[in-house]
Amino acid sequence: MKKYTTLLSLAMLMATGLYAQQLGKPAETESEFDKAYAWRIRQENLDGVYIPKDLTEAFLELNRLTEKSSREKYRNAPEEEATHRLFFSLGRWITTNWSFYEGSRLSEFLRKLGLHHPDDMALFIMITWHRSLNQSPLEVKNLVDSLEAKRKEELKEYLERGTLLKEETRPKEKNERE
Repeated sequence: MKKYTTLLSLAMLMATGLYAQQLGKPAETESEFDKAYAWRIRQENLDGVYIPKDLTEAFLELNRLTEKSSREKYRNAPEEEATHRLFFSLGRWITTNWSFYEGSRLSEFLRKLGLHHPDDMALFIMITWHRSLNQSPLEVKNLVDSLEAKRKEELKEYLERGTLLKEETRPKEKNERE
């Protein structure tokens, strides 16, 4: 019995070490990040959570995880109200548990659709799930385009509101003048 306990402990220690190596510490170089990202986007489960591979699986998982009464309330609310009201709860759950910041197979699927910001990815899933529950057309291309356009406009406005703190110029070196 002691032999099996020792073997089990050793196996758990090795698994923990591999887990820490894969997920434990943040990447210190771009190469490490790329390697970790490539690993993450191939995993069905991350941190004990199932990661859907596409939109259909995301809908199935959301249906599985939510109570019928909650799903009905979400379905019956107007699209913008439903997604706006639940963005900081359901949207954050999606972003965190489906690893949109760190990378997952679902975030990679959404990135290939043209979505790059984790908030846009979560909102996209919430809107399309709402449409799916209401048996409405998903209009994926139009939705992706509108989310990306909104993201670009917000960035432009943010940069225009900014205040220049200090501007410096340096004299050109002699060899730069030539």
